[in-house]
Amino acid sequence: MVIGMKTPWVAAGLALLSCALAKRVEMDWDITYVDANPDGQGGRRMIGVNSKWPPPAIHVDLHDTLVINAHNSLDDATSLHIHGFFQNGTNYYDGAAGVTECGIPPNGTYTYQVNVTQTGTYWIHSHYLAQYVDGLRAPLISHPPQEQYSYDEDVVVMLEAWYRRESHDIHDQLLSTSEAIRTAPFRPYMLVNSAGGPDLNRTTLRFEPGKKYRLRLLNV
Repeated sequence: MVIGMKTPWVAAGLALLSCALAKRVEMDWDITYVDANPDGQGGRRMIGVNSKWPPPAIHVDLHDTLVINAHNSLDDATSLHIHGFFQNGTNYYDGAAGVTECGIPPNGTYTYQVNVTQTGTYWIHSHYLAQYVDGLRAPLISHPPQEQYSYDEDVVVMLEAWYRRESHDIHDQLLSTSEAIRTAPFRPYMLVNSAGGPDLNRTTLRFEPGKKYRLRLLNV
């Protein structure tokens, strides 16, 4: 027997324990307009949650049930999609407006109930037109019962394109199949963890020698 290898009954026991500890993670999200200035160069209207931007990161564990009671306080429809999450048998919670759901109309409410069957680094975002460009996006981290590796700190690094114009003004350009049309007459700026600009302290990641870090890279 290899030392450290789990016997089948131990593995089965851990799986049963994980299911027994599964919980219901419930959140109330009022999707609202928020004024924000993420790069310090002049703000604009963004889309946040409960009148705050950026929206909160979500942490769940394997076998949890994630419930988001989403109320739409915007002028347009909206939706929520967890990028990379399987929705086997629950595609009506996938959030792709016009494909798997109609979208949440203004002043409407929809409850997403997602079974957490995967672990890893994901992100949740609007899937209505190009609306996520306006800031309705956040990390979603799903933790296993036991990590395979040990580290001193878990760091989320979300790389974001930042446009100084709202998505409805540049929607046709963003979704064009032409590279020339997509990049002219504007180019996106870069944010790291929803901050950027000339103040480097807003985007600096600090590490200490001798420590192990897990970097969860999200290209949104």
